[in-house]
Amino acid sequence: MKLKFVLLIACACLACGCAVQSVQPWQRDLLSEENMQLVPDAVQGGLDEHIYFSKEASSGGQGVGGGGCGCN
Repeated sequence: MKLKFVLLIACACLACGCAVQSVQPWQRDLLSEENMQLVPDAVQGGLDEHIYFSKEASSGGQGVGGGGCGCN
């Protein structure tokens, strides 16, 4: 009985992974809208990243480098 239940759960989990859908061409215009972007304002996002990486005294990752003084 336990084995049947475990197999049933395993099959249900595997069946859920088969529901892969791609983005249709007519849906891409909605996804490319400004409010759907991770960073809607590219300039503000770049400035935020520059300040963050300057204060963290780290380099790499986002194409900015330098020390903690912020004088890159």
